[in-house]
This record gives sequence, C-alpha cells and structure tokens, in this order.
Amino acid sequence: MASNLETLVTVFGGSGFLGRHVVRALCKRDYRIRVAVRRPELAGHLQPLGKVGQIHAVQANLRYPASVVSAMRDSHVAINLVGILAESGEQTFEAVQAKGAETVAAAASAEGARVVHVSAIGADADSASAYARAKAAGEKAVLAASPSATILRPSLVFGPEDQFTNRFAAMARMSPAIPLVGGGLTKMQPTFVGDVATAVADAVDGKTKPGATYELGGPEVLTMREIMETILEITDRDRALVSLPFGLARILAAFLQFAPGALKLTADQVELLRKDNVVSDTAKAAGLTFEGLGITPDSLEAIAPQYLWRFRPAGQFERKNAYRPPSGA
Repeated sequence: MASNLETLVTVFGGSGFLGRHVVRALCKRDYRIRVAVRRPELAGHLQPLGKVGQIHAVQANLRYPASVVSAMRDSHVAINLVGILAESGEQTFEAVQAKGAETVAAAASAEGARVVHVSAIGADADSASAYARAKAAGEKAVLAASPSATILRPSLVFGPEDQFTNRFAAMARMSPAIPLVGGGLTKMQPTFVGDVATAVADAVDGKTKPGATYELGGPEVLTMREIMETILEITDRDRALVSLPFGLARILAAFLQFAPGALKLTADQVELLRKDNVVSDTAKAAGLTFEGLGITPDSLEAIAPQYLWRFRPAGQFERKNAYRPPSGA
C-alpha cells in the first residue's frame, strides 16, 4: 500500500481558523502539505503541527490565477478553505468565494488533482445575502471544473480561534446587554471545527462520494438565543439578551459595518440571520452528513468551556456556581 507521504495536498487558506485544524488532521495522516496563503511569512504557526519538512507554505492569492496554478504544481489534492465574512476592498464575496473557487478547481483539474471544497450550509443562489449567493456560485463553478469534487457545507463553525463564540464572549465582558437580531429565533447547528477538519481529511482519504455535497451540523439544533445563553453560562456572565428587529438591525448595520472587533455587524450578516442554518432532511436521508462519514460530532456545551474560560471574571480560577453571599452581608 502506498504511503500518504507520497501524496501532496495543497491547502488554500490553510493558515486560517479552519485551516490550521485541517492541516493538523492531515499531518496526523502523514500527508505532505503545501499551504497556499496570501502571506506565507505569517503561516509559521503551522510548522509545529507536523513533522520536519511535512508542511511548506507558499504564496497564492485566489484573485491571481497564475499564483494558484503555481501553488497547485505537482499536487494530488486541492482543498479550498478560503472564505470571508465581510467584504473589504478587492476582497469581495464574488472575487473570493465565487471566482476564487473556480480558479482553484480549474488549476486542480489541469493537474489531474482531486478537489475538496468547503462551502457553507447557507449557500443559496436565490438568497438576499451576497455571501450566500457567492458561496452557491462557487459550488457550481467547482463542480463544473471538477465534477468529482467533494463539497462540504458546515453550519456555524466554533472552536478556540473562532470569530463567533469568542466574539460574543468578549462582548459580554464589556457590555451589560447582548443584542439578538430578529429576536434570536434563527436556528443554528453549531459544528466543532475539529469535526469539520476530520471530515475534510476523510474526503482527502477518498471516503466521500464523488460529486456529492455533504451538510455538516453538530448534534444539537439551537436558536441564537440558546447559543447566547450557553456562552453566558460558560463565561459566568449575567447579561440581558435584547431583541433587535431585523429592520432596526439593518439600520444599525449601516454604521456598525465600520466598527472594530466584536461590535462589527454588516447588512449582509443581518440577511443571513433571516434563514435557519441547519442540516436539511434531504442530506440526512442521503447519508451526506457527519453520521454518514462515521463521525460523531461534539456539542458546543462539551467543547466551548475548554477555551471560553478566559472570559470568566476570574479566568481559569473562577469558581463557577459557587455560593456568593447576598450583597451587604
């Protein structure tokens, strides 16, 4: 049997939140990994994840096809993880998530390489969200260039370096109230980043069906309100959860799109929250889920306390649920 060390996997976006977990999962399976990123000098944190010489970072930008072709040279598998949550300058949803995905798939096809493309459950060509439309366009372009490609659509992805649970935990540390767009009724299926990385590695192993689209959701379907309540419980913060109607949220987004860090909110993100983000019945029936891959996903409640403890009033030394004497006692 051929060793995985003979297989070169090029991971586009391998230095990001999901990327570092994918690289780790591939290293454990002894693949050779080429990490294609815009700024390889900032990808040094990946080196300790593998053996000496197993990981190599190169420069590539999905908006420049020549750099993608160069990064794909002699590769056997291409993994595209590149995505953005908000547009900035030339980094638009169309350029990165639609045209960029097409560029990767075309370069992979020219090399005769397999493609694993990570999209999102919210991908929808008819969505009012530009993010969701670009994701759908990217999927279509990938399958057109590489019909045997595997498409993975995770729901809301959480983990130690995420921009969701950490964002709201940070907000709870500073603010007396947490806004809930649309009343917090939107349903999500929080998905642990490590489980998504395992699914990507399984696709590289050839365990997925060619040309299939998998929907990856965690073990629980939770509303945004329930997710916020879980984060507040884990961080031991008592904060008000304030309903924010969609109309008002769009107005505020006109200003908050320029806000830094946890306060940032765009009109496109508001549109995304109008629709539930959960695994479809169709995917379940076809076995195109975590369970279909033999993966038992971890829950938010099981994983988040392992990294959100730093947002507690006394950090790791916080005695959660300990007796507190009444005020003035």
